[in-house]
Amino acid sequence: MSMLSCKRWAATALLACTALSPALAADPAKVLRLALPDITGLDPHQISDLYSARIANVIFEGPYQYDYLASPAKVVPNTAAAMPEITDGGKTWTIRLQKGIRFTDDPAFKGAARELVAADYVYSIKRSLDPNLRIGGDPAFTTLLVGARAVVDAAKKSGKFDYDAPIAGLRALDAYTLQLNLTDVDYTVMDRLAQRSSYAVAREVVEAAGNDIMMKPVGTGPFKLADWRRGSRVVLDKNPHYRALVFPDSSDPKLAPLVRAMKGRRLPALDRIEVSIIEEQVPELLAFDQGDLDYIALGGTVLSRVVANGKLKPEYAQRGIGHFRYPLPALIYTYFNQEDPVLGGNQPERIALRRAIAMGFDTGDFIKVFYGGEATPANQILPPGVFGHDASLPAKSIYDPAAARALLERFGYKDRDGDGVREAPDGKPLVLMQSSIPGSESREGDALWIRSMAAIGLRMTINSRPFNELLKQSNAGQLMMFNLGFRAGDPSGYDTLATLWGKSPDATNRARFRNADYDAAYERFLRTADTKERTALARRMSDIVNAFVPLTMQVYPIGNAFTQPWLLGYYPSQFGFTWKYMDIDLTRKPKK
Repeated sequence: MSMLSCKRWAATALLACTALSPALAADPAKVLRLALPDITGLDPHQISDLYSARIANVIFEGPYQYDYLASPAKVVPNTAAAMPEITDGGKTWTIRLQKGIRFTDDPAFKGAARELVAADYVYSIKRSLDPNLRIGGDPAFTTLLVGARAVVDAAKKSGKFDYDAPIAGLRALDAYTLQLNLTDVDYTVMDRLAQRSSYAVAREVVEAAGNDIMMKPVGTGPFKLADWRRGSRVVLDKNPHYRALVFPDSSDPKLAPLVRAMKGRRLPALDRIEVSIIEEQVPELLAFDQGDLDYIALGGTVLSRVVANGKLKPEYAQRGIGHFRYPLPALIYTYFNQEDPVLGGNQPERIALRRAIAMGFDTGDFIKVFYGGEATPANQILPPGVFGHDASLPAKSIYDPAAARALLERFGYKDRDGDGVREAPDGKPLVLMQSSIPGSESREGDALWIRSMAAIGLRMTINSRPFNELLKQSNAGQLMMFNLGFRAGDPSGYDTLATLWGKSPDATNRARFRNADYDAAYERFLRTADTKERTALARRMSDIVNAFVPLTMQVYPIGNAFTQPWLLGYYPSQFGFTWKYMDIDLTRKPKK
């Protein structure tokens, strides 16, 4: 799963393909330059934001990954030698690993080459279950793995996970064979094996780093951390021990030119990746215009500087800039803390307040002002591009300020003193507090929130803090409401729906929503193979959300990426996006 600030939704899938030169060996001058907001850390089992995940994706590896070019999404081997052997009616999964894959060098290895083995995946998956780490564990996977529940429950009680305690459903049969034994058939297992929860870390590195593990990543991926200066930059160097890659193939005729152009090219081709920490899109566009960034993704009012009437402006087209417009499997929403004393709980008046807030928010203006028209109203939890999204539902906003005002009146939220602002049903002052990150783009969204709420008689203030601080407050349950985006990390939709599952840890279920009917539908969703039934279950969960309003579903964003003419190998991969297939054509890059 990947959670992102509403402001920077456009950085979720960045893509392109351009004319390519003949196959070249990796060149030290080949440096990919891009920009992201600041990251929270680089421990794959303790991060949840998209920006950190982008970097972790090329440092660490799971046994499987999503095919870069496949649509619909498809899982393929990564460090595994083949697809898993599934027996026992779907309850036993046997995974055989490639031999000779090694971690990047680290002092914890005491000068020895450290090979990736099955025990590393046993340890790493245990870390994803650990309820005491930052994300809070994975309750669904805990229930699914035979014998895991007792170990996790003991860790909750003691405050320390026993990584030496055996779990019958998670074993290394030998150095290169991993086996999972499940309590039930579950149709998310393949996705889990391609996600961060299954990225391999070395136990000796984790234990040596201690509390610094978020800043000391060591994996088997194509790149390794060279430098990280918070608020400034992240630099990755090529992993000299990494195996050779082949650009993926595709049977899609539309992708034939890209596949032909990349055929024979030695990958990974990049020697270095330099990530500049830039929080605002205007300076990011300026850096791109000066050739200092190889790609950008834009949204909102800044987009109009590059695109007019849906087309790339001539001055950009003449430079050979690529423009790629694509739907994102992401939902922008505002969650309401169900434990908040002002708007939380399931009392009829609290539900009415949340529903009125949802109906009072001007989604149309939000799309115009914040997204430059590049978004569609959200009508269900699962976004387009994710299995379970019901395309038959009309895409329309619930914006209805008159109905919102009537609902507030009916449930006792009235203006008792004539100042134009409503009080709570008990007559006490009512003040909403929305949380937002600093910056000009966020201020536009803040102004829209305040204006929308004033139109229905509600007073709102803004809690403006850096994204990392807001995440900490959110994890602690200290935010009344928070505008966020969730970028689906897998095509099955389970991670998106888990954001409201009652058994999810607080870092996932930020709304602290607890509903037995939702939970039952979610758990059935995990174990249902039929596509129509899964879609019906997802719609049932959306109906429950509409009834209790733990969050207001706002928009599905549309991405707009812009690429320099020397950037090679990009593709709008919804779930398999990675930098490892990219290259730089030095012959097309101007000298500085």
